[in-house]
Amino acid sequence: MLQNVAAVLLDGVHPFELGVVCEVFGIDRSDDGLPRYDFAVVSAEGPSLGTHVGGLGITTPYGLDRLDEADLIAVPAGNDFATRVYPPELLAALRRAVDRGARVLSVCSGVFVLGAAGLLEGRRCAVHWHHAAELVRQYPHATVEADVLYVDADPVITSAGTAAGIDACLHIVRKEQGPEVANKIARRMVVPPHRDGGQAQYIERPLPRSRCDTVGEVLVWMERHLDEEVTVEQLAARAHMSPRTFARRFQQETGTTPYRWILRQRVLLAQRLLEGTDETMDAIADRTGFGTAAALRHQFVRALGTTPNAYRRAFRGPQAA
Repeated sequence: MLQNVAAVLLDGVHPFELGVVCEVFGIDRSDDGLPRYDFAVVSAEGPSLGTHVGGLGITTPYGLDRLDEADLIAVPAGNDFATRVYPPELLAALRRAVDRGARVLSVCSGVFVLGAAGLLEGRRCAVHWHHAAELVRQYPHATVEADVLYVDADPVITSAGTAAGIDACLHIVRKEQGPEVANKIARRMVVPPHRDGGQAQYIERPLPRSRCDTVGEVLVWMERHLDEEVTVEQLAARAHMSPRTFARRFQQETGTTPYRWILRQRVLLAQRLLEGTDETMDAIADRTGFGTAAALRHQFVRALGTTPNAYRRAFRGPQAA
């Protein structure tokens, strides 16, 4: 049973990510017939901690010994979590918790604490897309899923940036105490009890040009002609190569195939048009080379896990849909 929950903090903790955990598990909603959790905020570095918000500090009487009672230990994000050294006592406490059957949850960059404790080895995990490459570099034996809101690799639950922590917390409640309890907590918080899709729609993907020595000019031409249908043979001719050589060089220098590259650029262009214009779906489909609104929707959902209309509402407000 999920009854005892602790959020463990380090200096430089991010208040929003801490607040997510406090909002789900730290508020007494027993008057509404909801479970009351025995919740505590625990410090891993003394009774007083700073935050990344100027002038805001946190004081708590609870130390690491409080973690030995917890059914769930949450680790919110904090400053420089990808590069800092963590107290060995904290890492040992997290390992003990998992060994005795407790769960651990990270919110955003809190996943680096779990990694330092050795809890990501051989496991799937989530993180804010901005930190994904660094997490892969540090923990190559973990499977980092950079386009999801959270991953449940029980007993290790990891979530992506900021608000994705809400999704992970509600998932844990839903799993332990059923959808009715999770839905009631979500209504009190005025958030959806479950969000479809992932964080793919929020990821910025700048084009890697530094390694594109022989196909760079072709990439520029492809960007400017996304509305046109082109073949590998035509692209190879522009690069003065055979189709086989061009395809090999393209893969080496971009990490993908010409088809997948141009498909991704079309989706990126569609995102920009949905965010910044009032053009119709048919017009956007034409400008991006998808041809029809149905084809645009199909590829958009495949790439980002959401529809063009939902994406426009999310980034421009409901009146724009």
